[in-house]
Amino acid sequence: MNYNVSEKYNCVIIELKGNVMGGPDAEIFRDELHKLIEKGKKKVVVDLGKVKFMNSSGLGILIGGLTTMKNADGELVICQADKKIESLLMVTQLIKVFDHYRTLEEAIAHFDK
Repeated sequence: MNYNVSEKYNCVIIELKGNVMGGPDAEIFRDELHKLIEKGKKKVVVDLGKVKFMNSSGLGILIGGLTTMKNADGELVICQADKKIESLLMVTQLIKVFDHYRTLEEAIAHFDK
């Protein structure tokens, strides 16, 4: 898993790329979120638009990220999941846990409420 971190309109965008399959990536993602929290950045969008594959451990990374942000009084939303990842979220019922948006712009707009 590769990723880019950027800021736009008062929120942080973490763009994941490639295969999201857990392992050492889970620790890297968690550490990145803790760095953001330390800087007071608590509005996070995880962009899944360039993720090719995600397994259950990859879902665990997202769940861990959601929990980390909630525990810090922050928020994490996801966007641009392709049909395969969206169906994985539906089968696992995680579609009800995450705020999911079709586009990055919609996800960013979520924080303008």
